[in-house]
Amino acid sequence: MGEQVFPDAVRSKKSALFKAVEGVGGSKLGSRLGRLFVPLDRRLLQRSNGRRGLLGSIAPPTLLLTTTGRKSGQPRTTPLYYHQDGDRIYLMGSNFGRQHHPAWTDNLLADPLATVAIGGKDIPVRAELLRDEESEWVFGELVKITSAYRAYRGRTARQFRVFKLVGADA
Repeated sequence: MGEQVFPDAVRSKKSALFKAVEGVGGSKLGSRLGRLFVPLDRRLLQRSNGRRGLLGSIAPPTLLLTTTGRKSGQPRTTPLYYHQDGDRIYLMGSNFGRQHHPAWTDNLLADPLATVAIGGKDIPVRAELLRDEESEWVFGELVKITSAYRAYRGRTARQFRVFKLVGADA
């Protein structure tokens, strides 16, 4: 049996501090603040190669996804919460409930090969857009991580894009 593709996701317990942050994060104000803090979170995650982000030990499992810009051809890196199920990683393009899809989802549709940084490891991945029941299952799993996803979904009629990532060699 080969080496596991992805390090196991570190799941922190939902402390009182996390619950307070989560409550604000699902609000419109919290979403605006979250978008402001994404660049700082990205820098911290890049410097630690996916080990430490802005929320530290209270954060849900977070990775850095690097895609190829569909227009620019340049690498584009985004910090994202994720759900891990064995040798698969799942991501959802909520974009804080805004009316348009996040750019990283367009990039994956144009080129499904990407890289994730998790726990100090850079891992080449291949993405697949999910539909219907599998997509709904992922939504449920991500809501268990943070209920903010439920609030985001309530803000838009747009269907969130959900992706399954597997090791690029799989």
